[in-house]
Amino acid sequence: MTAAYLTPTPEAEATRAALAAIVPTLTTERLTLRAPLLSDWETLSPIWRTDRGQYFGGPFNEEDAWLDFAQLVASWIFRGVGWWTVTLTETGKPLGVVGIAAEVGDPEPEMGWLFTQEAEGHGYASEAARAVHGYAFETMGLKTLVSFIDRKNDRSAALARRLGAVEDDTVLSPELAAEDYCFRHQPETRP
Repeated sequence: MTAAYLTPTPEAEATRAALAAIVPTLTTERLTLRAPLLSDWETLSPIWRTDRGQYFGGPFNEEDAWLDFAQLVASWIFRGVGWWTVTLTETGKPLGVVGIAAEVGDPEPEMGWLFTQEAEGHGYASEAARAVHGYAFETMGLKTLVSFIDRKNDRSAALARRLGAVEDDTVLSPELAAEDYCFRHQPETRP
């Protein structure tokens, strides 16, 4: 699926822009976290469609990858929380997504991050996650936040620990806990 598959009418573009404007923009030293755009998909789709997706149910085919991405975007309208596209402020290049999920069946709000291979090793995920962590507790007034991370995903588990999150084995069923960590973030653990 490419960004050019549909050319919106001026009216549709105005509606899209108005909806995107309700997503708060967060900035850090190097990054801008903004509303996802259709044009981001071309850069971000490999996160879902390659081996990078193995830690959250993938790799996905094109349709399922798109549906998962669209679900992250729709969360803003349905739940008032969602995912941001993380861009390098200097260039505007999309690097990944980070956000607060509230999917069907989630026992609590979840913070997650997904980045392109090229974005790894630069501290971007940590920088973006810290911004969302602060937003979740300081602006949204959340009392708690969790991250569910595949036990084989050492990099994400290490990031959760750097963010001050601690393992919490009370949230997941024993079956899910055998596959995933649950890390609990709290306001007082904010780095």
